[in-house]
Amino acid sequence: MKLEMKNPVQKTVFVGVLAAVLAVLSQISVPMPSGVPVTLQTFAVALCGCVLGPAMGTAAVGVYLTLGAVGVPVLAGFGGGFGSFLGVTGGFLWGFLPMALLCGLGSRAGNKAVVISLGMAGLLACHLCGVVQFALVMSVSFPQAFFTVSLPYLIKDVVSVVLAYFAAMAVIASLKKAGLGGAA
Repeated sequence: MKLEMKNPVQKTVFVGVLAAVLAVLSQISVPMPSGVPVTLQTFAVALCGCVLGPAMGTAAVGVYLTLGAVGVPVLAGFGGGFGSFLGVTGGFLWGFLPMALLCGLGSRAGNKAVVISLGMAGLLACHLCGVVQFALVMSVSFPQAFFTVSLPYLIKDVVSVVLAYFAAMAVIASLKKAGLGGAA
């Protein structure tokens, strides 16, 4: 199930709304000793891709990241500024782009197994970016970085991607029922 939007204004509004949802869910944040907080960002990024598809979902994440880069306090813990992209959590921020893209590609497949598989591939890309940057910034080995900032978050993130898919299906069904994004 996918949204079918031909109106460029409607597309822009949907991208903005999902970027705002990502900004809000980023603030649900629990600080951790590693410096990488537990957030609902992975859920929101997967939701962007699953609801909007690969291009617009990635655009929504791009809008969110751009706002964060220019200093708007939309990143986790009301963070912002380009320095956030160079610190211990920066790799995860960069990794949101391929994650949204892959979740969006999966959502267009129509097969739940493909959707979840591509969502997990997106999550893997996000975690890989996060682990690599954490290892570089903290001058630790890749395995040490993995055990510090990836492994403890994996169960929550896998569940987030699966739940985002089901939430997206509900959102799309509701939008279609309301006459937005295609026929019901």
